Amino acid sequence: MTEAAIHEAVSDPAPALRQLRNFVGNRFIEGGKPFAVVDPATGRQHATAYEADAAIVDSAVAAARAALDGPWGSMTLAKRRALLMKVADGIEARFDEFLAAEIADTGKPHSLASHLDIPRGAANFRVFADVIAALPTESFDFDTPDGGKAINYAVRRPLGVVAVVSPWNLPLLLMTWKVAPALACGNAVIVKPSEETPSTATLLGEVMAEAGVPEGVYNVVQGFGPSSAGEMLVSHPGVRAITFTGETRTGSAIMRSAAPHVKALSFELGGKNAAIVFADADLDAAVAGLSRAVFLNTGQVCLAPERIYVERSVFDAFVTGMKAKAAALKPGLPSDAGVDFGPLISAEHRNKVLDYYRLAEQEGATVVTGGGIPVLDGDAAGGFFVEPTLWTDLPHDARVCREEIFGPCAAIIPFDSEAEAVRLANDSPYGLAASVWTRDLSRGHRIGGAMEVGISWVNCWFLRDLRTPFGGAKLSGIGREGGAHSINFYSEPTNICIKL
Repeated sequence: MTEAAIHEAVSDPAPALRQLRNFVGNRFIEGGKPFAVVDPATGRQHATAYEADAAIVDSAVAAARAALDGPWGSMTLAKRRALLMKVADGIEARFDEFLAAEIADTGKPHSLASHLDIPRGAANFRVFADVIAALPTESFDFDTPDGGKAINYAVRRPLGVVAVVSPWNLPLLLMTWKVAPALACGNAVIVKPSEETPSTATLLGEVMAEAGVPEGVYNVVQGFGPSSAGEMLVSHPGVRAITFTGETRTGSAIMRSAAPHVKALSFELGGKNAAIVFADADLDAAVAGLSRAVFLNTGQVCLAPERIYVERSVFDAFVTGMKAKAAALKPGLPSDAGVDFGPLISAEHRNKVLDYYRLAEQEGATVVTGGGIPVLDGDAAGGFFVEPTLWTDLPHDARVCREEIFGPCAAIIPFDSEAEAVRLANDSPYGLAASVWTRDLSRGHRIGGAMEVGISWVNCWFLRDLRTPFGGAKLSGIGREGGAHSINFYSEPTNICIKL
């Protein structure tokens, strides 16, 4: 649905629908142009959000700045950490509300959201509250030219007002992944959630206020990107830093907006991830792991592999195994029994994915399974579903092997040597993640380290220790977050030198 169509759909917003207001200074505020928030599993509007205008964005920046100049700016680390723990407790106390909001926005299966999205939303606050308490700063003593002594030590200072522009695929998880360390470092944040998935960011505002987080520390502005709340926020002179997860093209536009004010940037962008399966791999484990990787969240995971390179001697067996896993997936409404495969986020995104399905056939693909829209009954018939899809017989330079699709699909391509596999996997303008499958431990270390990516898994996928660096290479991003890397991004060290 285009932005104009979304606004048209709610020219007279239904009062029975949930109203998602902008959240500024611990209060929901009136104003803004209404737009529809649609349940992807049914295609029906389930809420109305209100697009922030320039005045609302200005008020959010002013509230954040006031918090930094007020009690939040003078609060001790111990008290900040205690508040972050209370926020985590608050998410868990309202688990069912967060779960319902996340499912309504995304249409993802109940089992996925309840085991991944909401628990990680709470865990992010606890992890970064612990990380910042355990992270030391530098200290050096040295001899001065006059024969005396001096000591240097560093203290961390918050950056200031941080814009958090979060995506629609894992809305609560990825938003709190940014908000938690930013607040741990003493910043104030303004969240611009995706217009597709604004509900959990809005609900978190209530939890922040209930936990006692001071006014202006956490703010939410609703809306779109260009010429809307997103662009106004990232270009605002009062914003000191921007953290963004999303498309590479959008990241480039944000960089241009941020350049005049030389803002700090942390981007996790697009990917065209590769997996490599060697003949000596545990084939059952590789099929189980990579079918999950390709189809989890309907392929709408930035780390999902869309290119799978398989050693020729086990190629046919691997394809057969993957086809069986795809056939076993059950699409439908999130609450229906046994459903483990949800819709795509919007009709627009489904059209994009289906265009790539057609393109693959035009480029010579053999469709192993899928390639269309599943036939569903009842309310799910109006949802934005596609079939899980696998291709063979595609050349490595086909467009569907080069361009990010962000759907439940992968091209499976044979290789004959280790060197060829590494060359093919690295031959991409993107460099977010890779997955290598082999029983040879030396090979696993060797190939894992040869991948030109931010994270390289061996015999696993999506296994995360939140203390480790996370981010992309090449067109897949700038900087790293996670553990100390997040703390280092969301704070600035000031060196203090004292002559003794």
